[in-house]
Amino acid sequence: MLLQGVVQSKAVISGLTWANHGAMSQGTTSPNSMSNPFLRTGPASAHALTHFGDDSASSKLLSIFNQGFHGASQQKRSCQRLVCNAAASGNGGNGPKMVVAITGATGFVGSKLVDRLVADGHEVRILTRSESKAREAFPERKYPGVKIGDESKWAELIKGSTGVVNLAGPPISTRWTPEVKADIKNCRVAVTGKVVQAINSAPKDERPAVLVSSTAVGFYGTSETSAFDETSPSGNDYLAEVCKAWEASARRVRRGTRLVLLRTGIVLDGEEGGSLAKMVPIFSIFAGGPLGSGKQWFSWVHRDDLVSMIVESLENPAYEGVINGTAPNPVRMAEMCDRLGAILGRPSWLPVPEFALKALLGEGATVVLEGQRVLPKRAQELGFSFKYRYISDALKAILT
Repeated sequence: MLLQGVVQSKAVISGLTWANHGAMSQGTTSPNSMSNPFLRTGPASAHALTHFGDDSASSKLLSIFNQGFHGASQQKRSCQRLVCNAAASGNGGNGPKMVVAITGATGFVGSKLVDRLVADGHEVRILTRSESKAREAFPERKYPGVKIGDESKWAELIKGSTGVVNLAGPPISTRWTPEVKADIKNCRVAVTGKVVQAINSAPKDERPAVLVSSTAVGFYGTSETSAFDETSPSGNDYLAEVCKAWEASARRVRRGTRLVLLRTGIVLDGEEGGSLAKMVPIFSIFAGGPLGSGKQWFSWVHRDDLVSMIVESLENPAYEGVINGTAPNPVRMAEMCDRLGAILGRPSWLPVPEFALKALLGEGATVVLEGQRVLPKRAQELGFSFKYRYISDALKAILT
């Protein structure tokens, strides 16, 4: 039983990524992949995954947690966007609507954001720590006009941009040692600080108008009974401390640059990784089930909705301060697994034991064994239109 639990835990853990922490690794897929990413027979792609020594035992786990008024609001937002876009183009609307610099562009969310911005006619500047890796992910033939620069060029690329999106942060999917915990926190704070310094140092007439900086729902701590919105206090566990320091670094941006802090939940989609990439194969062989008790909250968001929220944050001056990047209807882990199994025609009957998760990840196992119910109150007040409000709709769109 112990061996079975550990083996199953390794398989489950190997696919999940913690709530969009702007991972800097780019997943790959087999060139013979079918349109449904879960029917592939080759290696599953792995964004932000750190392996424990073999492909079956990386970190799906830490990553899981490691996301009348409406009509008037919509009109107001449309007017604000027109003003913002006109100001951003600077040439009568004949050129790019915005110039957007992005950290974490090769990650699960960042790659989708780049595609969206390019498709919408915006100019994209990619701020990377590995220029060769970014150029491989965004080849010139497919992404003409996209500028790419390593850290020595960040200030130059940020200067003159109309907006900056900060999604960067190393993966947390590994056993937490004191050194790893320090790196998880310090890297996020340092990257954000470097971005803020570049914004603050830019000449006033070339300073970005907005900074959208990713953070996470881990800010609130964990609870099985409480609900959290943007006004809720922070938690007092390790990930809450990471998020507080992360946000504090972003808040140092100079007044005059609008700041949006996007506290992201567990990001769902079916392409190139994400938290479902290795859950589905487990369910397909009739071995699926929740992690631990299944009572913990699963605050999720579809990747398309999160990208739309980022774009809206760039374009709409009403978006400012903390905004929860989660869907309006979080579910408990057991319900999520039940819905997943129902869509796949498979049972959700074999829980991953808590002791097995702790054996693999130690302290880090608390990230998936304890969740939080986070509500996007501010986004709803602003009239944001979610394409996927319910977990069943999101899973159906991804899997069928």
